[in-house]
Amino acid sequence: MTDTSPSAAVTAQQMPAPMGPLSRARPGRERILAAIRTAAITEFSLHGLKGASTQAIAARAGLTKPQLHYYIPGKEELYEELLMQVLHDWKVVFDFQENANDPGAVLADYIRKKLDHAFDNPEISRIFTREVLDGGRNLERYWPNARAWTQKKVDIINGWIARGQMRPLDARLLLMHIWAMTQSYADYALQARVMLGLPPDAPIDREPIARELVAFVLGGCGIKA
Repeated sequence: MTDTSPSAAVTAQQMPAPMGPLSRARPGRERILAAIRTAAITEFSLHGLKGASTQAIAARAGLTKPQLHYYIPGKEELYEELLMQVLHDWKVVFDFQENANDPGAVLADYIRKKLDHAFDNPEISRIFTREVLDGGRNLERYWPNARAWTQKKVDIINGWIARGQMRPLDARLLLMHIWAMTQSYADYALQARVMLGLPPDAPIDREPIARELVAFVLGGCGIKA
């Protein structure tokens, strides 16, 4: 008989995590969702939202189309989640240290993180690029926040300039130049390998690239490394 006394009326939030068969099945679900995410990143980076299909995503994830739709409502929701993940990463991972008083260290760290992201996550980075090339309709809600995040960085850079820690320049253009130079290793990875004389799938040694980019930017800013 079920206990319906007040002492038994415990909310789900107060209950300990279950340890039975259902809970042991969760990792399997997580693996399937991870496979769907990986497949979607590849399909969207190659074909964009319009060109990608749930059939192709399902096949790449090793699922049937009905199985895929058991886990996700449709490709639009999946695409938006992945696109927002890119934007979230760029906001959180690549944030400036607002209280830092060393522009050289902050900019060097920013460049290296941006470059690492381009090398480590080229496909998900290309989702953003393809969205922009397709007109950016799915980014309309994002742009106001993007401008606000960028303005915070601009204000920090202008503070360094005002204190004589770097030469006068257009802070917004500086950031855009850093984005272009680092993102290029995701968007134009094939070209980079060709120019470096590497096979198509060969890893690129990023450390010399990072050193050159950091030296180039800091030198242009009048900051001694």
